[in-house]
Amino acid sequence: MWYNQYMKTECRLCPVACGADRTKTAGACGATDKVRIANFGLHPYEEPCISCKNGSGTVFFSGCSLRCVFCQNHEISRAAVGEVYDEDRLIGLFRTLEEMGAENINLVTAFHYVPVLLRVFAKYRPKIPVVYNTHSYERVEVLQALDKYIDVYLPDLKYYSPKVSLRYTGKSNYFEYASRAIGFMAQREAEFEDEKMVRGCIVRHLILPLNVRDSIALIDWFAQKKFPAYFSLMRQYTPCGEIEKFPELQRRITAREYEAVLSHLLECGLERVFVQERGAADEKFIPNFTGGKKLF
Repeated sequence: MWYNQYMKTECRLCPVACGADRTKTAGACGATDKVRIANFGLHPYEEPCISCKNGSGTVFFSGCSLRCVFCQNHEISRAAVGEVYDEDRLIGLFRTLEEMGAENINLVTAFHYVPVLLRVFAKYRPKIPVVYNTHSYERVEVLQALDKYIDVYLPDLKYYSPKVSLRYTGKSNYFEYASRAIGFMAQREAEFEDEKMVRGCIVRHLILPLNVRDSIALIDWFAQKKFPAYFSLMRQYTPCGEIEKFPELQRRITAREYEAVLSHLLECGLERVFVQERGAADEKFIPNFTGGKKLF
């Protein structure tokens, strides 16, 4: 299939379209064609309908094509961190998470490994829901290829303004691609078993310091589309990553900033909404990526 060739010759999986031959070298995402996993385990701090009682079976993939300067997972998004997993070992990992009692299999930033995931899911379908957790800087045609294996989409909607995305990622076309990707993912109707989402989409937005206008613009766009997806407004921003040259990012958001965005969200009439408590902005909620240790 065409998406397999993307990794074998000139990689075009993501909008960066770096053209790397990932069988020989890493692409702009920092990944070769070998899946590398930084850590995995039960995540208790996702949305309540995702973590539920036992925690989400979260798999953190190494590498990232977006590379936000404030990334809380910067340890693994910038370098080849963790262990290499072939297809059989990855299937074994999914089975391990099922045996641990995970509520779902939560794939975090796995887009640059989609061709491998397609082969894995063709061999093994987990008995629990599969969650696709993404920054949304993706090509819709690749998402369409993966769609039949995904139960719940968990996409970020990060930036509206090209100037904001350029400042924090070096890419001015984030919203151009993310809006298309979310336009595809957010069409999925929600289904629940008890309080657990077993099918659907939750679109997440993290409020950044001094970026209230950008948050409001994103909310307006989302509200106008009238997607069946849920919207999750996050206030958990914690200064970390490579923010030395970004003074505005060297603090948490203020109560005033949060209230301004939340008030606008409520004024838009959105009903399927998650919000975070004030204590969410804490380093204790950042996963541990030291090999062999628990996530939290």
